[in-house]
Formats: sequence, C-alpha cells, structure tokens
Amino acid sequence: MAGIGRIGGATLALMSTTAHAQSAPAASAQGEVAVTIYNNDLTLIEDQRRIDPGKGDVAIELPDVSAAIQPETVSLTIPDATILEQNFDYDLLSPARLLDKSVGQQVTLVHTNPATGADSGEPARVLANNGGTLLDVGGRIEIFGDMSRSRLVFPGLPPGLKARPTLSVRLDSTRAGTRPVTLSYLSHGFSWKADYVALFDESGSKDGAGHIDVQGWITLNNTTGTNFANAHVLLVAGEVANTLGDGNSAPSRRYPPRGMVQMQKAGTETSGRERLGDFYVYPIAGRTTLANAQQKQVSFLDVKGASARKIYRYANGWLGNADAPQSAQSVIAFSTSAREGLGDALPAGMVRVYMRDARGQPQFIGEQAIGHTPMGSTLALPTGDAFDVKVQPTLIKRTKLALGEWEQAARWRVTTAGKTPNVVTVENAVTHWQTTMQYRVTNARPTPVTVEVAQSGLDNGWSDTRVPSESQPGEQRSIDERVWQVAVPANGEVTLTVTFDTRY
Repeated sequence: MAGIGRIGGATLALMSTTAHAQSAPAASAQGEVAVTIYNNDLTLIEDQRRIDPGKGDVAIELPDVSAAIQPETVSLTIPDATILEQNFDYDLLSPARLLDKSVGQQVTLVHTNPATGADSGEPARVLANNGGTLLDVGGRIEIFGDMSRSRLVFPGLPPGLKARPTLSVRLDSTRAGTRPVTLSYLSHGFSWKADYVALFDESGSKDGAGHIDVQGWITLNNTTGTNFANAHVLLVAGEVANTLGDGNSAPSRRYPPRGMVQMQKAGTETSGRERLGDFYVYPIAGRTTLANAQQKQVSFLDVKGASARKIYRYANGWLGNADAPQSAQSVIAFSTSAREGLGDALPAGMVRVYMRDARGQPQFIGEQAIGHTPMGSTLALPTGDAFDVKVQPTLIKRTKLALGEWEQAARWRVTTAGKTPNVVTVENAVTHWQTTMQYRVTNARPTPVTVEVAQSGLDNGWSDTRVPSESQPGEQRSIDERVWQVAVPANGEVTLTVTFDTRY
C-alpha cells in the first residue's frame, strides 16, 4: 500500500501505484518566476514556462500557481494559440476532501488484529462525511470509529481533486511544438514589512547630541500555499490602490495609524532607490526561494554614525491641570538626509532603539512605528517616559475678559439676484477668557537638559488665541499648539508661566 495519510486518527491509504505516484511530491512546474510584493497584501507573479500544448482544441494544466490567486487578473500569453476558457482548480487533495469526494464510492475497510498485527479487509461504501464518516459495510451501517485499529483504503483519486493549485486552460492552438508561455496574475498571501534596529550613543555629550547606527531588515512572509523557488523578488514601498478581495478600496493613509510617529519635517531629497511611478522599489539581490509558510529576512540598510540627538518633550492638553508631576517623554531625533542622516528613503516599519549600558552591552529602550518616510525628513521617536525629568502643569487663574477686548458686532453682505446688495450688522456678544498656566519643569539628572513643553488645544475651531505674556519666548508651531524650549540646569528646576486669551 502507498500514499498513507491521517485524518482524525484514522489512516487513509491509496491502493494503486498510479495514485501513489500522483500523490507523491513532485518537482515544481514553474519556470522563470518574478515576484513583486506590495505593502497591502497584494503580489504580482510572473511565471515564464516552456510547454508544448499540441495542436487544435486542447486543454493544458499549469500547476503550482498561488493558491491565493485572483483568477480574474490572470494574463496568459501563448504564441500561435487563442485562449478559449480558463479555470482555477483550488479543490486540493487532503484527507478530508478525499473522503468528501468519495461519498457513494467503494473503498476497503481494513482492520488490524492488535494481537497479531495481521490485516483483514472488507468492501465498504462511503455514505456520508458530515461531522463523521458513515460506511455501508455488508449491508450494515457503521460509523468509522475505532480509528486505532482500522483504516480506509481508496482505489484511486476521485476526479477533480488536485494535489497542487492548478490553472486549467482550453486553447485553440494552430500548431504543435514547445514554445514560451508567460503567465502573470495578482495574488494575496504574500506580505513584507520593514524593521529597523537603531543603536543610539550620546558619546558623553551634555546636551543630548550623539550618533546613531541603523540596520534595516525586510521580513517576507509567504502564506499562498505554494512554493516559489529561485525567484526574482521586488518589494514595492507605498500604498497601491487595491479593490481585490473584499470589494473595498485600500484604506486612506492620510493620517498615520495610532502609535505611529509623525514626521517633524517631511524631506525634499530624492533617494537613489529605484522608483516605480510614485513608489520606491527594493529589489532582493540575486535569486531567493519563497517557501510556503516561511518567514525570511533580508538586509537592505546599514548606516553607521549618523547624527542624532536625545530630547525631552511634554505635551499638555488645554486646561490640563496635573495634581502630581508628570514624566516628560524621552525622544531620539534624527534625519534621513544624505548629508548628516541615514541618506535613504525609509519604508514604513517598526524602529527598535537600543543604548549601551555601563558595561558596553546594548539594551533595549523603546520602539515606535514610522510611516513611509522620504529622504531628508526629520523623525522624532519617543522611546518611553523619562525617570528624572518631570513637568507639572497648573492652571493658576482663569477670568472672563471685558467685552471690549474683542469685536462686539459682525457684518455680512447679503446678495440676492436682481436686487441691490444688503449689508446686515449683527450684535455679537461673545464671551472671552484669559487663562494663566504655569509649568514647573524639574531635572534630577547630573547634566542640564532642554525640555520641549507644548501646549495644545489652542484652536478648538476659533483660530484666534492670543498670548499676551510668557516668561520666555515660545514658538507657535501650529494654530493648535505653542512650544517652548525650556533649559533646565542639572539637579534644578525652572517655572514657565504663560497667559492665553481665548474664546473658550
């Protein structure tokens, strides 16, 4: 007997040697394969084979396509032949499907004597395979149960089952003879992501300046159900619009996912990487095998000694009043510019940051995800909360302003077709407020630090916040946020006081 497999503890076997040969592992039928993998579960596969389809109305099979193929995207080019019909056969051979396809068919029920080990068989017919297998054995109905002492033997493979994912094509071929065939299609089941390992070194600096070493790794996953051996592989970084699979377009990437670092400054430098339209292409050097159910890692970036800086940042929400000091964020800032940074465009991925301890051993200090980042950008990666640097925001005073501080009336010009424009004046009694905030910044480190204190929530739809006084100059980074760079001495503290005039 041959071709033995297991299902639910029961052994299934095929009797014929022909069936045995068909079920045994076979060499791949693929030819020259090129695989282009996109970020959003989409892959373009091109497979160049050489076959002799014969002449006339013929049917050919192209096995070893992706089991996650999108059949509607198939493009097949065969010289001197016209494609009449194509079918994707995804009903793959497995013990469960073998039983399903054998309902109503004759099999042999083989019993093993536990004392002697001798086998004895009797004919049976498969009645059903729904949550269990029912057999007609000599006119009696049996549930295929004592699986440690019995097995089913099949005379051959039922029609329609394929050992490998197969594309079946019907052709009108004008001649016989071997010729090149180019098969291309889109598939799900491949994915890739970028991961970065960053080693930050302050180099004894007292102001946070240092340098960073960054290694970039691409991680590939193949869950297509098919092996792709000795393939040319390209990776495309960018969000390609895709409506395959669920009928919905790719989600908008206008805003970064939760937890993703936003660029402080978008770069304007062009990377030397290969481009495909508005996307960057990362080819894998040489050829590689993408085995099914395999994860593979390939290096694509290795930069030493790029400039970097550690900074501290604290962001306070509007009217935020903390009863206790809050930790500032520890942030590693660096550039992707060619001159002083990493000198490359970075595909989206996770950055894991390390620093050396007093013994010189790299230790993990935090991780953050980044989006697709052009070359020349500035990134600031929060790695965690600082132990020794604290900020305590306090609302000192909030009072209603006199009505004369802002406009008391609003005027509109109303235009109606065929009539003289009319100016309408409306009394606009708006309540305004003056709020004084105080931020106490403390530093228990033995070296001075600069803490970026940010006050957000200043917009709220009105866009007319005023800052009549502040104990040190700030920067209005956006309508919603104002920022102060607060220098704090070693083992010291500084108090920042700011007054805001707002409509709310």
